[in-house]
Amino acid sequence: MVVSGFCRSPPLMISGGRVFVFPCVQQIQRISLNTLTLNVKSDKVYTRHGVPISVTGIAQMKIQGQNKQMLAAACQMFMGKSEAEIAQIALETLEGHQRAIIAHLTVEEIYKDRKKFSEQVFKVASSDLVNMGISVVSYTLKDVHDDQDYLHSLGKARTAQVQKDARIGEALNKRDAVIREAHALQEKVSAQYMNEIQMAKAQRDFELKKAAYDIEVNTKKAESEMAYQLQVAKTKQRIEEEKMQVQVVERTQQITLQEQEITRREKELEAKREPWWICCWKNCHR
Repeated sequence: MVVSGFCRSPPLMISGGRVFVFPCVQQIQRISLNTLTLNVKSDKVYTRHGVPISVTGIAQMKIQGQNKQMLAAACQMFMGKSEAEIAQIALETLEGHQRAIIAHLTVEEIYKDRKKFSEQVFKVASSDLVNMGISVVSYTLKDVHDDQDYLHSLGKARTAQVQKDARIGEALNKRDAVIREAHALQEKVSAQYMNEIQMAKAQRDFELKKAAYDIEVNTKKAESEMAYQLQVAKTKQRIEEEKMQVQVVERTQQITLQEQEITRREKELEAKREPWWICCWKNCHR
């Protein structure tokens, strides 16, 4: 509600609520703050490459009642106009921006990247309509079509390209699978060879260590056996020496006995040769 007249300069703008108006000296006018849904159609607009296409977008917009400056601008622009007239003005402005953006893009850019197209229309339209006090809430590209089957041909080309890419991708996947299988087999064989090499190396190291251990053991055994034989020889030598000493002692005793026997016999012979009275005399002097 906009109240003007007596004591209302500048006019009083009220977004919702109540106001007292003096009849005859004050005037009250209303402007709609409802959200407007606009069907923005642009028929047969030539794109950058000269291809005529038709584009339909859906826009949501409303007059901002919370922003005093925008509300004042809207009141100046649309006061006394109906909601349909406001919607028509906004529609024509938005449709003009939509046509201008279509003319600067290719069909492929519009068709493939709808989000980018919608953002451009939203940005340009918002900067213009805000001067009228209108805020663009949202804009979405609804439909794109043409009467020359350009999009249909583009779709066929894209479908063919997709099928081609699919065949190429399948062939590449098969090739990669074969390569991976060959690499896996090669790695398996290499791993097997490396395992066999490691086993052979381990066997060699074991045999070398075993041979070294055997040499050490045999050396120790030989040294032990030689030491034993040497000890046996020393023992035998000592026994022989002791036997020789015993024999020497026995021989010495035998010689002593023999000497004593010889002495005894010599005495007997002497006794037999001398007269009896000499023997008696000798016996007495002993």
